Amino acid sequence: MDSGTLFNQPSFDQSSFDQVLFGRPAAERVVTHRASPRTHSPGSQRSFDDLGVPLHQVTFCVIDLETTGGNRNDDRITEIGAVKVCGGEALGTFQTMVNPGIRIPAEITVLTGITQAMVLRAPRIESVLPSLLEFIGDSVVVGHNVGFDLAFINSALERSGRQRLGNHVVDTLAIARRLLVDEVPNMKLGTLADRLRLDHRPTHRALDDAMATADLLHFLFERAAFFGVLGLDDLLNLPGIDTHPQVHKLALTDGLPRRPGVYMFHDRDGRILYVGKATNLRSRVRSYFSSDRRRKVAQLLRETDHISHIECPGPLEPEVTEIRLIQQHSPRFNRVGKSPSKYVYLKLTLNEQFPRLSVVTRPKSDGALYLGPVRSRRAATAAIDAIHSVTSLRRCTSRPSSRSESGPCATAQLGASACPCTGFTPLNQYAQITAQVTTELTQHPERLLGRLADRMHALALAERFEEAAETRDRAAALAAILRRSHLFARMQRAGRLVVEQPGRGGAEIVAGRLVNTWSTDGDVPLFSPTDIGAPGPEPAGPFGPVLDGSAADEIICVASWLDSNAADLRLLQVEGQWSSATISLPRFAAAKGVGTKRDT
Repeated sequence: MDSGTLFNQPSFDQSSFDQVLFGRPAAERVVTHRASPRTHSPGSQRSFDDLGVPLHQVTFCVIDLETTGGNRNDDRITEIGAVKVCGGEALGTFQTMVNPGIRIPAEITVLTGITQAMVLRAPRIESVLPSLLEFIGDSVVVGHNVGFDLAFINSALERSGRQRLGNHVVDTLAIARRLLVDEVPNMKLGTLADRLRLDHRPTHRALDDAMATADLLHFLFERAAFFGVLGLDDLLNLPGIDTHPQVHKLALTDGLPRRPGVYMFHDRDGRILYVGKATNLRSRVRSYFSSDRRRKVAQLLRETDHISHIECPGPLEPEVTEIRLIQQHSPRFNRVGKSPSKYVYLKLTLNEQFPRLSVVTRPKSDGALYLGPVRSRRAATAAIDAIHSVTSLRRCTSRPSSRSESGPCATAQLGASACPCTGFTPLNQYAQITAQVTTELTQHPERLLGRLADRMHALALAERFEEAAETRDRAAALAAILRRSHLFARMQRAGRLVVEQPGRGGAEIVAGRLVNTWSTDGDVPLFSPTDIGAPGPEPAGPFGPVLDGSAADEIICVASWLDSNAADLRLLQVEGQWSSATISLPRFAAAKGVGTKRDT
């Protein structure tokens, strides 16, 4: 085993991975879903001329009505609201109250706020229709459940001796049902406005509802573009056609349960293309066929031959299972967690006479201090720069010698670091510098970060804002690495940890790794202690054994679960030292991409 590996990782092939990982035969744990896709005749690729009028060139008239009831023959219109839009811009609005000529029911007044007094002096519908028709013109009529509005408008037109509207019609309700089915509990305009955070919210008044519907229309344009809907003809046909090029594979999801677990997309050779977790397996996987706009999803679905899943009883098991499967199989469509070997470490060479900081890819049992693992070399380098900026550790890489003819290094000449290169800094003096840095990194990181905060504020007061921002980003990277290192140390010091959630089940954790879970309903344990092997010899350091990347992701996941559920957990057994308190360090708002969770 490599010196940086926390646990032996079992070697297994595609057919047996579940048995090894979960301690049960694959047939009992992994459920595979296959289907015989329908045969589609190949169609020729359309040219741009075949796409119809581009949507951004089409004028839409979004209409909403308020009425005395739902019967187009017996009830009448009380208010009309409309907004005309083109290319994402509002061209004009139309709003008027209408005297229905009949009594407005009390329940309608409660719903809309429209009273008999409000329509008493309003024009009758016969007087309103000419200006409404002029406003609509030849635009495409849009509404949410637009059939209701058109039924009342056409009924009024027929009573006045006019022809019914012959405009193209788009129903946002029908399109939303096609594109948003897995994202919202219902398709009411108010629900959609809230869930999609539309700029306008419906109020059961005609113009407000029309404005909200216009916002919804533009949102649906963006979503429909993912399915190749770019022209008016495609939009008109959208509610009645299969909107996804791989929709015939939707049958692969028919057997998925509405339970938490892990799902896997496989190609025809059985290779795992993608691994994901979900609290509702069926809903999550089906969303790939309807509402997922990521570009890589289309290619993933094209290559998918079958889908398998593993049910997991709680929130922790799916996350750990996902991490392990991704690390084992390196699925092509997964981005995060595939390459733990790319993690790096900050190293303070305490095994040298004059220690210095560096970034290394693998820890050794050499007496040095290692911080990490860290996902990003960029973040590790930023952290080292942060330490250098507030300490006197040497930055040169040459071997210190009193006979050196090159003189002090550049940073020493500037007074930014000590200079053992030429014997200028005595050994005992440099040892004090090293001891202070080691203590601050391992026991009192708040002192180191406090000096960085002081430096950042001083630079800002001096209006050296770029340098202040650079200090902030470096400090953020260092703080994130220190938090992780202390978290790893806390989990490893605990040794074997057994916890229980009363009424739900429990978990056994060894050095931060999940080795066993059980549920109160008598389910077979998802994991067994032999799944991940016994701990092996590790490079030792001030924080304890130094982790490799494959262990780090899982330990972070387990620690997060323990911390977030601390109030509900009962500690049954601990063989080491356990403290639920996390280290409190200053927080620095780093620029995007530096010192962020993904970097560190």
